[in-house]
Amino acid sequence: MLQLFELGTGGHVNKFPGAAEWVPDKGGLAKLTAALPECRGCDLYQDAERVVPGEGPARARMMLIGEQPGDVEDKKGHVFVGPAGRVLDKALVEAGIDRSEVFLTNAVKHFRFQREGKRRIHKTPAVGHIVACGPWLQRELAVVKPSLVVILGSVAARAVLGSGFKVTEQRGLPLELPDGRAGVATVHPSSVVRSREYRRDFDLFVNDLRAAVALLD
Repeated sequence: MLQLFELGTGGHVNKFPGAAEWVPDKGGLAKLTAALPECRGCDLYQDAERVVPGEGPARARMMLIGEQPGDVEDKKGHVFVGPAGRVLDKALVEAGIDRSEVFLTNAVKHFRFQREGKRRIHKTPAVGHIVACGPWLQRELAVVKPSLVVILGSVAARAVLGSGFKVTEQRGLPLELPDGRAGVATVHPSSVVRSREYRRDFDLFVNDLRAAVALLD
């Protein structure tokens, strides 16, 4: 199995059992997707409405890894279909990337949130959640075998490259991932959604995606 960066947990023992027990070590994406709802590797399944698997071709050349599902994704069961997904769709078009030809997934497969009245407010996954969910991401990489991985945001960067990697310092630059494949890191599209300088940050995001495309040419 392909290995990602070995995440540390700050000297603390991870209280979650991790997903390895539930991740099939054989079979393709269909088997992986079918097994995902049974996962009890961390506590996020208890409050989320559903698990959100990765989606895309089984042999996509490019894989995009985000943070976790959002409120809309949790309700619909599909990856990148909320506000950040709409920004990503627009950026992919401008960068010349066909969404149907890339594999989209998240480092953490359940939505982590806190309630404020009737609203569910996004809450960043803890290191323990990232570590626990790591076997699912490892298996997706092993099955899809992308030539290039695009890392969207700090949570995905931590999952793939470790806590020392700073997206803001190395965004858009060619990377060699721990397993030897090529990579590019950029911000998560949700940060563009929230930006007070949307046009500027959207254009920078598109430029990073274009840099990723260039590595495939």
